[in-house]
Amino acid sequence: MSDAVAGTDDGDGAAPLEIEVPADPLAGHPATAYFWGHVAGSGDVSDDGIDVVTTDEESAQVLAAVAGGDLAHDTTTREYAHDTSITRTEDEYTLSIGAERGDGNAEVDDDESNLLGRSGALGLPVDGRGNYRFGAFSSHDRELLRGLLEGCGTVCFKSSSGTVGISFVHDDRELLAAIQELLEDCPANAPYGELGETSSGGYWFGVDDDAAPEFGSWLYADCEETGLFAPSRRRKLERSLEQADAYDE
Repeated sequence: MSDAVAGTDDGDGAAPLEIEVPADPLAGHPATAYFWGHVAGSGDVSDDGIDVVTTDEESAQVLAAVAGGDLAHDTTTREYAHDTSITRTEDEYTLSIGAERGDGNAEVDDDESNLLGRSGALGLPVDGRGNYRFGAFSSHDRELLRGLLEGCGTVCFKSSSGTVGISFVHDDRELLAAIQELLEDCPANAPYGELGETSSGGYWFGVDDDAAPEFGSWLYADCEETGLFAPSRRRKLERSLEQADAYDE
C-alpha cells in the first residue's frame, strides 16, 4: 500500500505536488528507487543511521517525505573532483535518519528502535560496506539512475567541443561499476568510458558525449509527474542541452 505525502511548492503558487511513497521504504517503487540512488551517491549508512546530502532543497524535502528524518541546512565550500585547485561554495542540505525512530524519549519500543524497520545497516540496499543491492528497484531504473546522478553525478556544457558532459564521480569504485551495469541495462543508449582516477583520490567515468542528450532526456522524462527530481539539476541539464544545440547551429 502506498501513501500520498505532500511534496514541495513549484514556486508559481500552485498547490504542492503529492509525492506517492510506499509504506515500506525498502519496497520496489519509484520513490524508494530515487531515495536509495541518492543514499548510494551522496549518503553515509551505518548502524547509527543514515545521512544523505544534496545541494537542492526541493530534492531534500522529497527525500524526507520518502523516508522521514530531520533536515539541516548549511553552506559549504568544496573542491571540484576533477580539479582540486578550483572550489565552489553552495547550499547543502543533510537529511539525517536516526536508528531510533521514536519521539526522542529514552524509552522506545523495540519496533521503533530499528533503522527503517531493520535491526542494522546490513539489511539495507546500501549498507556502508560496499554492498549495493538494487534488485528490488530493477523496474524503476530511471528513478534509481536519476537519484544516483543527483547524488554523485555531474552535468556540464563542454565549450571546447560544444557537447554535454554527464559523468559519475565517487570514492567507491564498486558503486561506479554498479552504475555502469545499470547503464548497460537501461532503455536509453548510454555507452560510457573506462573508470579513471580523480585528482582528489576518487574515481569517475563519463557517458559518451554523443549519447548524453538521449540519456539525459530519458532520465528526466517523467519527473514532473512523480516529483522525484532535483529542479536545479534538471535546469542545469536543460541549459547544457540548449547550449549544445546553439553551438551546432
